[in-house]
Amino acid sequence: MMHQDDINRPWVLAEVTAAFYRYEDALVSNNIAVLDELFWHDASTVRLGAGENLYGIEEIRAFRTARPATGLQRELRHTVITTFGEDYAVCSTEFTREGSDRIGRQQQSWVRFPYGWRIVAAQVSLMS
Repeated sequence: MMHQDDINRPWVLAEVTAAFYRYEDALVSNNIAVLDELFWHDASTVRLGAGENLYGIEEIRAFRTARPATGLQRELRHTVITTFGEDYAVCSTEFTREGSDRIGRQQQSWVRFPYGWRIVAAQVSLMS
């Protein structure tokens, strides 16, 4: 059973926050190697994007490789990172891009594996 003391333990929150911003840096610089590293390498990994539904690490890799490398800069706002115990976290954020009135939303589920924190599920959406 989860207890309040298990939520947002400072050292776990610091680890996940670092992983989240490492992902963000890789995303806006199109560092495909780091983006691939931070997703769980499994057929059960899911990424529901703004215009695509990707099931499994192979589909996610193919999307990343084919995606244009320009126009990736964005500004985050309302980022909330919550950890549960030592091995699970949810990261939610909104983002905006210069020249667009649309608000993006991103949510990721992270799990700690023996080799580090990995995204096991992600969703990205856009709203007007």
